[in-house]
Amino acid sequence: MTDTKGMDDPGGTDRTDATDATDRSDEMFGEADDWQEAAAAAYAAAETSAEGPGWPERHTGPVIRRRGQVQSGTTDQRLLDSRGSTDWVHSDPWRVLRIQSEFVEGFGALAELGPAVSVFGSARTPVDSREYDSGVRIGRALAEAGLAVITGGGPGAMEAANKGALEAGGVSVGLGIELPFEQGLNPYVDIGVNFRYFFVRKTMFVKYARGFVVLPGGFGTLDELFEALTLVQTKKVTRFPIVLFGTEYWGGLASWVRHTLVAEGKASAADLELFHITDDVDDAVDRVTKESS
Repeated sequence: MTDTKGMDDPGGTDRTDATDATDRSDEMFGEADDWQEAAAAAYAAAETSAEGPGWPERHTGPVIRRRGQVQSGTTDQRLLDSRGSTDWVHSDPWRVLRIQSEFVEGFGALAELGPAVSVFGSARTPVDSREYDSGVRIGRALAEAGLAVITGGGPGAMEAANKGALEAGGVSVGLGIELPFEQGLNPYVDIGVNFRYFFVRKTMFVKYARGFVVLPGGFGTLDELFEALTLVQTKKVTRFPIVLFGTEYWGGLASWVRHTLVAEGKASAADLELFHITDDVDDAVDRVTKESS
């Protein structure tokens, strides 16, 4: 009797057995309503066959899952499946990746900026106001001193500082923020980065600035001011000058710090040296250039 096993098959596979296996596979896939369920069933059948380990087993990268811990499908399949739930977009792990990406984009955009000063102020400052004109003059003077100007990129005082820097041939930077009332970056911005998260944006203001010039502003301006004061006071950052522009506007705040915070022991007298108030553009620029050098 001639042994036909392996005559036409170099691997020595019994063609009859191979045909039977194919038929069983076709039958399995034909009866399944979903190809994914059929694939999972075929995989499970192969794993529990006499030639398999005797229990379901799945290798997912470096992780081995067996028995009841085996998950259906593959990682790539779940990645490419557009029919699944989209709840993951709003999950905390995904937010971590968004936060990371904002830091990466911000660092990448500003790493080669060179010496710069952050200028804060109200988005509500009218274009025809004295404060707006002061912002333009400050932006211009900083650019002429060889410093890039960083603002929040919005209208008002921020636009004024960006405008002055641009007109003087300096680098004008705007760091925008996602808000319910969209503002967009003003037209005088050369380098613009929009952020979702305030704390990422704040990091960029501090990391790439040698000093702050703070024009009259509201809660957002106060938030940036006290963030900077706290970082300097607690020595979380190397000391750099903080100039408050507008003695009439900031005088009440300075008086409160002196006569309430310091007087009641909530701050030390030395903390009064953390900021300087002026009405003079040249004085403001001299402070941030000399003290930061």
